[in-house]
Amino acid sequence: MKAGDMLRLDRAVSVQFGHPITVRVIRVLDWITYDGWAWIDCYQVGPTGDAVARRSLFIQPAHVQYVPPALFQGRQAPRARAGRAPSRGARPVRSRPS
Repeated sequence: MKAGDMLRLDRAVSVQFGHPITVRVIRVLDWITYDGWAWIDCYQVGPTGDAVARRSLFIQPAHVQYVPPALFQGRQAPRARAGRAPSRGARPVRSRPS
């Protein structure tokens, strides 16, 4: 496991993951832990591959599932529209000719 790896973390990795999450590794920390465990700094990613939260996680590296980065290529997050949407039934404002 190294920086940039995409991982799927589920209950096999640690009991803290009741629902699986996908993360992008920032770094593996060199903290002293129990045998077979590690601390990682990572970004939790959403369905489009964009970071949604930064996290430090205590995991069992032997049980992680590697996610191919190509899984997220070509997906784009929905963009917010600029300005406010008109309220229902509103008419556009027209300027009067001078």
